[in-house]
Formats: sequence, structure tokens, C-alpha cells
Amino acid sequence: MCVNIDGVFSGGGVKSLAFIGALEVLEKNDYSFQRVAGTSAGAIVACLKAAGYTSEDLRVILEELTLENLIDQPFVDQIFPFSKWIYLYFRMGLYRGNRLEDVLEKWLQKKGIKTFAHLPEGELKIVCSDLTLGRMVVIPDDLKEVYGIDPNTFSVAKAARISATLPYFFMPVKLHGKKGKSILVDGGVLSNFPIWLFENEHGRRKRPIIGMQLSDPPDHLPEKRIKNAIEMFQALFNTMKQAHDARYISASKSRDIIFIPVKGVETTDFHLSTKHKEMLIDLGREQAEKFLKRWSK
Repeated sequence: MCVNIDGVFSGGGVKSLAFIGALEVLEKNDYSFQRVAGTSAGAIVACLKAAGYTSEDLRVILEELTLENLIDQPFVDQIFPFSKWIYLYFRMGLYRGNRLEDVLEKWLQKKGIKTFAHLPEGELKIVCSDLTLGRMVVIPDDLKEVYGIDPNTFSVAKAARISATLPYFFMPVKLHGKKGKSILVDGGVLSNFPIWLFENEHGRRKRPIIGMQLSDPPDHLPEKRIKNAIEMFQALFNTMKQAHDARYISASKSRDIIFIPVKGVETTDFHLSTKHKEMLIDLGREQAEKFLKRWSK
């Protein structure tokens, strides 16, 4: 018998390959996502799941998201490679990110999806960070109120691309709203795991929620060793990403989360070998199987 659930996917870049294994297990056990939400890489997985793609399909699609396919260097950088570090100051990112959006748009259009008008209302929610307004933005929910944009005209691929705009790696996306131009980046800056999206103000849920997070549970996160300024910057950024969600995830909510503790893989390790990719997928599969043995809806 099919079990209807809502799903939430965390950010994590390349580590999101582990979601494929976890989704494979859920599909085999007849779990069906009615609504999905995500941040960064999790937003990419969420929009593809909303489009109707299976775990087997995702394996093919995510394989296409290699470094070579994602990086679109400005023309001047191709001629003068070192110029990208000079222009980083003005562009606020090394690469455009247009190719990521193009790849997503191609796969979504195969399922007949271009804008949020092509999805059932409320089925997909994507978290982004508006640095200009200093606030978290949920697309499509906040588009009308914050930017005066009709959600039915907004590209699903663009929403996922905005949420996956890793600061300094990809150039931020600019949206023109009611108060002028806004600079938007990775939703993980403010909420890397938005499991709260499918609960009302009283904490009630329409149906069971299963979240997938690419880390240990909040109370098992290792202490950070900080020896220099670069490590301190990394710790500052990671703390920002984790603090909001760790405070929200209580012991009871942790029971609804498949924690996938990926070790030794960085967010932008796009050159992973086939063996390492399979190890990530196997890890996701293993953690999902453990989760289902103890989970009670």
C-alpha cells in the first residue's frame, strides 16, 4: 500500500548523491512524495522529484552535473585565467551558474514543467537567501509579497539555481523587486534544512514528513578545530548554516529525519571518482534502511 509523505532535502553540494540511495529505498517501500522542499543541492533534488523523476532518473541527471558542465567562465577569464580572481571583487563569484540553470531547465521541460504554474500549488518550496533585504525567502510563496512577481511566471529551474548559488563559487542572482534590486544566494546561508516548511504555526502536519540531512544529528556534530583565519571563516559559515536548523530540530523531530553523515567529501568535490559516487549512494541507501526499521508514522 502506498504511503503518502512530504519530503525535505538539505543542502550539501556533491554529497547530495547520497539522496539517490535513500530515495531508492523509499520508492521500494512504496512511499510517495506529495510535497517537497529543499535548500541548495536539496532544492535541485526537490524540484526534480516534484517533476516526477525517480531515484534511477536522478542518478542519470546528477551524473550530468559535473564540474565541466556547471562552470561557465566569462570570456575574459578564458583568455586570462588569473583575471577571475581580480574580477571576483566586482562579480562576487567565480562562475555564472547559467549552465546549472540550463541543465535543470532541460530536464524539467521533459516533464512539461517550466514555471510554478505547471506544478500543483504548494507542491514545491525552495529556500533562498536575500542578502540585500537580509531575509530568508521561500519560493514561490514570497515572490508576490517581496518582489511583486507572479509565481506562475517564475522559472522552477531559476528558483533551484538561486538556492544553489554557493557564495563566491557562483555569482549571485539579481531580482528586481518592490524596493529595488536584490542580491540572492544559497538558501543554506539561513536555513540548510527547512523541515519547518510543512508545519503550521502550531507545529501540526498535514501528513508524515521525512527529511534527509547530509550530516550527523545536531547533538552528534563534531567539534571544530580552528587554527587559523581561513578555518575560522569556514567555521563561521558552517555555524550560520547549522544554527537555525539545529535549534529547530528537537529530539522528536529527529525521529523523522534520515541523517546521512557524509565524511571526507566537500560540497564542491565535482571530480569524485565513480567509486566514490557509488559509495555515497550506498551510504544513503544504508541509512534509509536503518531509518525505516525504527520509524513510526
